[in-house]
Amino acid sequence: MPNTLNALFTPVPGFDQPIAVLKHCHGRIRKQINTMQKLLSHLPEHGADVDAQQAAKSILQYFNKAAPNHHADEEQNLMPMLQITAQGEDAALLARLVPLILEEHQQMDAAWQVLNMQLQVIAAGGNAGTSAYLSEPDVQRFAALYADHMQKEETHIAPMAVRLFSPAQMAQLGEAMQLRRKITQ
Repeated sequence: MPNTLNALFTPVPGFDQPIAVLKHCHGRIRKQINTMQKLLSHLPEHGADVDAQQAAKSILQYFNKAAPNHHADEEQNLMPMLQITAQGEDAALLARLVPLILEEHQQMDAAWQVLNMQLQVIAAGGNAGTSAYLSEPDVQRFAALYADHMQKEETHIAPMAVRLFSPAQMAQLGEAMQLRRKITQ
């Protein structure tokens, strides 16, 4: 008889599979952005009620803690390791993509700072004299930036790492990611 409990959730990959961890992070980013988009329709009708506050807190937690770790994984470990390892067409592709990815990280961080302020008010239940507000253009811009960015990484960067990295390099990447999060085994 199949274990139905296992069908209810997707297990989180371990740091022995660092590329799978990064892909899992992309799934979490998509879920948080989806929650933000749901808040756009929720707020006008319900204001910063308990559900909106909890959603905002979850989004804030993710993008203020986990997302910066994810970007650091890519900037400080994944891309430099790929640049050292890649040759020929892979090296040429990285020469084009890495500056774009780094610029996108800066654009997403700037877009996040705008949303962060709006979500802080929602998480606090609204401020006296200030209604809870989430800007649809700000959310849609943030969503579009991340969608384009993740597409580049999932189409080019992750498959390249899986193809080029040795088991020792994968272990090195996973250990760096784990250390960044202060996770010990």
